Amino acid sequence: MTQIKLHNTATRRKEVFDPLDPKNVRLYVCGPTVYDRAHLGNARPVVVFDVLFRLLRHTFGAEHVTYVRNYTDIDDKIIAKYRETGRSVQDITAETIKWYEDDMIAGLGTLPPTHQPRATDYVRQMIAMIEGLIAKDHAYEAQGHVLFKVRSYADYGALSGRSVDDMIAGARVEVAPYKADPLDFVLWKPSTGDEPAWDSPWGPGRPGWHIECSAMARDLLGESFDIHGGGLDLQFPHHENEIAQSKCAHDGAFARIWMHNEMLQVEGKKMSKSLGNFFTVRDLLDQGIPGEVIRFVLLSTHYAKPMDWTAEKARQAEDTLRKWRGLTNGIEPSVKPASSVLDALADDLNTPKAIAALHGMSDPSDLLAGAALLGLLAPNMGRWTRPDAATVALIEGLLQDRLNARKARDFERADAIRDGFVAAGVEVNDTKDGQGWQVKPGFDPTKLEALK
Repeated sequence: MTQIKLHNTATRRKEVFDPLDPKNVRLYVCGPTVYDRAHLGNARPVVVFDVLFRLLRHTFGAEHVTYVRNYTDIDDKIIAKYRETGRSVQDITAETIKWYEDDMIAGLGTLPPTHQPRATDYVRQMIAMIEGLIAKDHAYEAQGHVLFKVRSYADYGALSGRSVDDMIAGARVEVAPYKADPLDFVLWKPSTGDEPAWDSPWGPGRPGWHIECSAMARDLLGESFDIHGGGLDLQFPHHENEIAQSKCAHDGAFARIWMHNEMLQVEGKKMSKSLGNFFTVRDLLDQGIPGEVIRFVLLSTHYAKPMDWTAEKARQAEDTLRKWRGLTNGIEPSVKPASSVLDALADDLNTPKAIAALHGMSDPSDLLAGAALLGLLAPNMGRWTRPDAATVALIEGLLQDRLNARKARDFERADAIRDGFVAAGVEVNDTKDGQGWQVKPGFDPTKLEALK
């Protein structure tokens, strides 16, 4: 079995991954707050942890890996959207979840997680967890709110490397009259007017954001599980707060390894609407940039390093994928991925090194098998490189004509077909298993008609 090493944010070192139970490997990743389209930065953790999911499934067996990615479907931003549009919260969240799955699963080729829970289906578990924290004197009720006592957890700040005193000195935290300490954070808040509400021992209200992930992870993965992931922007306060409330509720048990992906820039600048470089995944797909190309670019930088999306990287990714698809057209993948790809991914998800290994492969079967671990070259993701069925039939018929002409030593006919392919923009790759092909940018199928 391949030995996997992962960088643990909590210990600040790379560790050998030794799951609590190899027959039940468990991964939790914070999902989206569903009020609008996911932007490109939101897509990075989705693709990164999809590769980890694939690696774990390959190593331990698909049936032995459980991956949970949640939907936050109750939040102040969702309520603001409801007030802005007049649409119901349920309609907004249902539509946004469908958008998300269209973009991330269908668009970027990610595998569906084992579970995709909605926070609103777990409010009962959240209330029970909050009651337990109050009983253990880690939380208190004040004016319809319930707050977590940050100072009751001695290791608060360990994940992000912050001290409580430093937070107090320079922090921008909400100072509310119902807080006993400025650092205390909300577990439950009262609902007013037309806001969504659930009955609770503290009156009608709704859960705070942080308790949602803790309760869903506990219910679906248990009090202790293997890996918790997400973007670096969630490290503080969200993940710090998850750790505090979960470990206090579960007597020290929670996630063992924490993984965080770095942030994304666009053309060397922070992505922002004010700079005009803010775009969603759907924007890119609608502009004709294939999801597979987006995925390739996102994996071209190690997840723990900042990455820069550029038009040039997308162009290079498209050229590479067109070439690879041409080489592997009609080829079956090897039974096992090459060790060079597997070893790269087992070394803290080193996707750039894995891609470099793919570049060096001469056997298209090995290329296909290795690419599959990265979620690349899947048949359902290759439509963007394929012409229509009639043109495919024409190209493949001409390839067979060329092969027959070469066997009959009719080199004039074989050369004419070859030259016609070049003129039309079809690149032919002769391999030991036959003839692969791909269409290049500027492909003109009309130039093939004269070759029939």
